Amino acid sequence: MNIAVLVEKLQGLPAEKQVEVFDFVDYLASRFTPSAALTQTDWPEGDFSTLSLSQAMRGMEEEAELYSLADIKEPWS
Repeated sequence: MNIAVLVEKLQGLPAEKQVEVFDFVDYLASRFTPSAALTQTDWPEGDFSTLSLSQAMRGMEEEAELYSLADIKEPWS
């Protein structure tokens, strides 16, 4: 199928379907371009650990502590 046939079929679609086609083409273009595949942020291990812990503990800042140091029966050395 050549481009002229594709354009003709696209022009025959209702406007809302044309928008869907354009959105899908944008998605494919962003998904499969080499620059998008190579873009990656390298995080230092400490920064990633800090972010991970903060996200895991998010929303727990105001919770009461369930245990105290007096509850420990066998300390971890």
